[in-house]
Amino acid sequence: MVNVLAIITTQPGLRDTVLEAFRANMPAVHAEDGCIEYAPAIDAQGLSAHHTALGPDTFVVIEKWASMDALRAHAAAPHMAAYAARTREHILSRVIHVLSPAA
Repeated sequence: MVNVLAIITTQPGLRDTVLEAFRANMPAVHAEDGCIEYAPAIDAQGLSAHHTALGPDTFVVIEKWASMDALRAHAAAPHMAAYAARTREHILSRVIHVLSPAA
């Protein structure tokens, strides 16, 4: 299994706009071979001060893929290119961590 954490920071005030496009793309991603999990997450409310918040313009995409080949196919999928084109101007930064389960 391959785990992915993608940290997406939008231009100020545009997180909801990007999340709307992201959610519209989710059914196509969920239909991909090898997709186990693919969902956005934002800061939980009501945490204490010692937790580090992402902030109002950032969200994390939590992904699980059956294999590295499935992840590669996902990255090359036409619907991902369309999503990237739709949101490109709204994204300030994107950091993607590809991880293997720890033994």
